[in-house]
Amino acid sequence: MSKFAWVTLATNDSYSLGALVVAASLRRVATAHQIAVLITPGVTEAMRTKLSTVFDVVKEVNILDSRDSANLALLARPELGVTFTKLHCWNLTQYEKCVFLDADTLVLHNCDELFEREEFAAAPDVGWPDCFNSGVFVFRPSQDTFGKILDFAVKAGSFDGGDQGLLNLYFADWAHSDISKHLPFVYNTCSTATYSYLPAFKQYGQGVKIIHFIGTAKPWLQNFDPQTRTVRTPDNYSHLASHLQTWWTIFFEQIHPHLSGDMFAFEDIPGLESGIAGALASVTLGEKRTPEQEAWESQVRRQSWESGNIDYMGKDSFENILKRINVTMGVTEETPKEEEAPKKAEEGNQ
Repeated sequence: MSKFAWVTLATNDSYSLGALVVAASLRRVATAHQIAVLITPGVTEAMRTKLSTVFDVVKEVNILDSRDSANLALLARPELGVTFTKLHCWNLTQYEKCVFLDADTLVLHNCDELFEREEFAAAPDVGWPDCFNSGVFVFRPSQDTFGKILDFAVKAGSFDGGDQGLLNLYFADWAHSDISKHLPFVYNTCSTATYSYLPAFKQYGQGVKIIHFIGTAKPWLQNFDPQTRTVRTPDNYSHLASHLQTWWTIFFEQIHPHLSGDMFAFEDIPGLESGIAGALASVTLGEKRTPEQEAWESQVRRQSWESGNIDYMGKDSFENILKRINVTMGVTEETPKEEEAPKKAEEGNQ
């Protein structure tokens, strides 16, 4: 067995889609190391079967919840409580060193050189660069470290309610102790940063090795047209179009053919993301939209609206919204009155 491994986490079937693409993107760039995934009871048996064909190690872990609902509310992301489950990665003691990748990342180029770094190596967070972003980090598995972090969590908690706040408190000397533990931003390029500092992204974007679709910019929540095989991105994500397209290309070439209708559909459990895997299983490239896909797209659009990602130039344009309002209210569009022509003719005779 390899002494090094890439590790990711999937807490439900939809995040499993992301995890599968992460693994496929690593294979695509010819990584020399194993790939492991941590899963929770929320992942269906059908999805577990698929994961076992892609990952070298699939390990079920218990959900760790920070129970810090007040701090999570500040982030408006209450679902982040389960991200404490990420701490189980330190229990993969069959490996000497690992690199953790969130399931909403995409590896664009070979990054095996990351295993030359030591714990705890991570890239700066765009919101507060003296903190690191916990979407990509290098660590050494150790049950002793796992226990110490949990003990620390009980005493100190997390300033954001999630794993990032906790890990920044635990590895508090990251900002100033050893510059070699500061990963270049190209190893964890956050999607929000590319929008807030677009000139830098245009200058250095070609060198990005790992793109991180943080927040609501999840690839599986974007509108994808199976007929044209293209993804439609809202204006505020247009700079990410090529990366989102890459994600979907990998997904439909390597993941989609093996999806099963036994994976969660929308009606199985509440919430949008839980049902995407089951809905996507029924999508066929090159064919017209099925009722299942139309239902999925409707759910995706609602999620996008609620998160502020509105397609102003497409389906959510003013004209389309007005048409929808008219249909709902039973208002018919009036045909233009042809009264101007005689008037113009009279004016011409004067």
